[in-house]
Amino acid sequence: MWITVASLAAWLWLLLGQGFFWRTDLRLPPRREPDAWPSVCVVVPARDEAAVLPHSLPSLLAQDYPGHAEVFLVDDGSTDGTGELARELAVRHGGLPLTVDSPGEPPAGWTGKLWAVRHGITLARARAPEYLLLTDADIAHAPDSLRELVAAAETGGFALVSQMARLRVESAWERLVVPAFVYFFSQLYPFRWIAVRGSRTAAAAGGCVLLRTEAAERARVPDAVRQAVIDDVAIARAVKRSGGHIWLGLADRVDSVRPYPRLQDLWRMVSRSAYAQLRHNPLLLVGTVLGLALVYLAPSVALVAGVVTGSTAVLVCGGLAKLVMTATYAPMLRYYRQPLWLALVLPVTAFLYLLMTVDSAVQHYRGRGAAWKGRTYSRPGAALEEQ
Repeated sequence: MWITVASLAAWLWLLLGQGFFWRTDLRLPPRREPDAWPSVCVVVPARDEAAVLPHSLPSLLAQDYPGHAEVFLVDDGSTDGTGELARELAVRHGGLPLTVDSPGEPPAGWTGKLWAVRHGITLARARAPEYLLLTDADIAHAPDSLRELVAAAETGGFALVSQMARLRVESAWERLVVPAFVYFFSQLYPFRWIAVRGSRTAAAAGGCVLLRTEAAERARVPDAVRQAVIDDVAIARAVKRSGGHIWLGLADRVDSVRPYPRLQDLWRMVSRSAYAQLRHNPLLLVGTVLGLALVYLAPSVALVAGVVTGSTAVLVCGGLAKLVMTATYAPMLRYYRQPLWLALVLPVTAFLYLLMTVDSAVQHYRGRGAAWKGRTYSRPGAALEEQ
């Protein structure tokens, strides 16, 4: 009974006291077109992205931007011809100028992606841009994406504007896991709190981050976060700590084209950084596991226990907690255009995330850490190891 009451109390707090995280109506803030459009350099770190590049890079080259803009694709040691393919796509599609370059292997203490971002920013600074758009190689942008981002930043005076790209939800596993991923993220980092000046909440979505160049220099990005596995959140924190006003919301026309057709693909995506999110702290891991069980698993267990034991109080409290859980997840399912009955199986998805988090810790203590595309980041400060 006490466990069930605690679960219901937790859900009432999440419903009303966690920045209304469950609402999905937060899009780009009000904006107007500036009188003079600032210059922008787009930095795209890419490692073995030949499979997705034909679906994403042409959308960047085709940006309808009134000011000066160009694209820098940084080939981070690819073995699948990513750099050559990027050049071919630029010749075939035309559009914004494209520069393809490679930084070489990252030195100890740098993640591969942030080393590539650093190289891209260094190249871009020769053009003295007012803004940098950091975007991943698997992200496709609508033709007006860049001008809308810049207009929002100029109108609101933001140092950083980020949109969480709509992830792919085509396979059965993607439908089960992906909307929950964004739901959990917004629960940890309520978007409405992020935009509040002076609040401690800071986050960004690495697939689409528009950053003022002077704000990046003031926050020493990316040097100040060079070891970060969860680089987008780390960049947002650095910018906010240095006095920058930041904003994060959901995207309508910025989409990830990377497929995650199998459970193991999604498992790898989550587990590679889950324990890093907990700062590699065993106590935080235990607390997270217990918290996930209390919040997401206890209501369903209470419903069964209430029926079996005939306890009306347990049945009612469990049912109310389950109702709040289902109701808060429904907006995210609508955003992803998924059937609402999937909200009923959110406890199953939460249990999978629990296992992924535990597996992330196990891999860390085995020395594998955040393994991604042939590189392993075993712990903060560790030198890079090649698999």
